[in-house]
Amino acid sequence: MKHRHIDRDVIAYFAKEKTLFEDSKYHNCVFVGTDEQGTPRHAHKRSANSFGKSFRQNVEGSDPRYSFHHIGTDGKLYAFEAPIDMLSFITMYPDDWKSHSYVACCGTSAIPVMSMLSRMPCTQEVFLCLDNDAAGRAASLRMAEQIAEQFGIASDRLTPQNKDWNDDLCALEDAQVPFLEMG
Repeated sequence: MKHRHIDRDVIAYFAKEKTLFEDSKYHNCVFVGTDEQGTPRHAHKRSANSFGKSFRQNVEGSDPRYSFHHIGTDGKLYAFEAPIDMLSFITMYPDDWKSHSYVACCGTSAIPVMSMLSRMPCTQEVFLCLDNDAAGRAASLRMAEQIAEQFGIASDRLTPQNKDWNDDLCALEDAQVPFLEMG
């Protein structure tokens, strides 16, 4: 069984905000993005199964401007490809996490990032935390250009050691599991 190792308090925070839940029919994780008034405008489903092929999909009719996110107060925005990676990053770097802003693009589109930058009161830093693969690198370059052109902000790229931030979290957690000594 594959474990994601996401911190329970992080999951509880988003569940309490009503932006993360499990659907009753298929038991998928549903990540909800809301508009400025808190109205749901976007939903991304991901299978919670541990076997077979994983399922990921934006719900039809979702507005990509309002992808799964958290708006903080310190002017820092962290952008991810997937909600699981966003939650993994928060789990690995929990210090004062609620003061930062985060967005999961649910893919490699720049639309959610550009929308977040438009809605944030005072953006000072942007960190592109997309996957460590060809698609993630290409999307990061594209987003960096768009952010600089539209907002005049230089962005930094934070790259996971493995393919994505959840792989990094799992590797970190698995390395900390003590081995049983046979005696």
